[in-house]
Amino acid sequence: MQSLSPSSSINLKSIIRTRSPSPTYRVVPTRLVVQCAYQYDSANAAASANFNFCGGVGSCRADWQSTCAILASKVVSQQQDTEKSGNSDNITAVNGHKTLDLVPIENRQKPLTITDLSPAPMHGSQLRVAYQGVPGAYSEAAAGKAYPNCEAIPCDQFEVAFQAVELWIADRAVLPVENSLGGSIHRNYDLLLRHRLHIVGEVQLPVHHCLLALPGVRKEYITRVISHPQALSQCELTLTKLGLNVTREAVDDTAGAAEFVAANNLRDTAAIASVRAADLYGLQILADGIQDDSSNMTRFVMLAREPIIPRTDRPFKTSIVFAHDKGTSVLFKVLSAFAFRNISLTKIESRPHRNRPIRLVDDANVGTAKHFEYMFYVDFEASMADVRAQNALAEVQEFTSFLRVLGSYPMDMTPWCPSRGD
Repeated sequence: MQSLSPSSSINLKSIIRTRSPSPTYRVVPTRLVVQCAYQYDSANAAASANFNFCGGVGSCRADWQSTCAILASKVVSQQQDTEKSGNSDNITAVNGHKTLDLVPIENRQKPLTITDLSPAPMHGSQLRVAYQGVPGAYSEAAAGKAYPNCEAIPCDQFEVAFQAVELWIADRAVLPVENSLGGSIHRNYDLLLRHRLHIVGEVQLPVHHCLLALPGVRKEYITRVISHPQALSQCELTLTKLGLNVTREAVDDTAGAAEFVAANNLRDTAAIASVRAADLYGLQILADGIQDDSSNMTRFVMLAREPIIPRTDRPFKTSIVFAHDKGTSVLFKVLSAFAFRNISLTKIESRPHRNRPIRLVDDANVGTAKHFEYMFYVDFEASMADVRAQNALAEVQEFTSFLRVLGSYPMDMTPWCPSRGD
């Protein structure tokens, strides 16, 4: 399709015609040509044309608008005639000439979206989930429980798992934050504050520890036991009862300890790890279920780049972190904001304020006092969609100098059962 420039010496309306038996009108071609973005059919189109502007576009604005209106009306009328005739494949020409070869919308190439760059499938379906450790670690089992059929991505450090999600190498991360016997994993609480990922869920995994060694090795030959520091502390009493008053060394993770024993053929060293780790690395189980308490449970959080939409149709939990310039005196006021609204707290954890670990207070009568500054992590049973939680945080914000919501997510309501071997 061509665009005709108006001219004072030529009336554009006179050259607009529909196809008829009469001879086809042509316009003398000159230099400037403006073509439609669609495919141009030169076989049936009139020659390219241009007219010198007479006094600029403004002087012929009325004629130009009239011409555009006529062209638009003819396109609409001809499309209606085509639809009535039932022949949708035959595109009627504009202005009596077959100048448009329209491309159907459904055949156009769709633009790239964020899902094309990094697919995020349905829940648990080939989702890429980062965890700390090697295959056979409890974190791998937690990732499988949180996202069944996912692609588990092992990371050598907790911080690497955070970065894997931030850099789109993984879609989620599943990391431990506390254990029923060993307490909080402080490293991950510090990383939650350092990174900008959001908690989108939690999963609680029963922990079943086993004492593993190379095939043929007896307990009497063991001079060293290696495992993760949490696992060593969770099995301390049982190891003593077994008569293993030996050296205990900490490594990065439980499955990594089993892998180290197998790879280096250490016949004087045992590892504390899972039954799956024994199967993966070809070790025998010297003692099964050696945790000091059968109700040993580890809580993991699921992390993502974007938060989820909180709901009120199922139990939710919300995690926050806050601090105040005047120290810990504000803690009572913060807790009162939840108590007055009957919101139950499930956890409160304090961590040193790394940017300002010590606060100095000068008193002329007493002298200079040194107070430690803390960040407080709180979990409470309420959704951010709940008005009570919104009002409680609005009140907390008045008392604190720093407040951040780490996530509002569904609670793990899996029925509890004592840990046992697979």
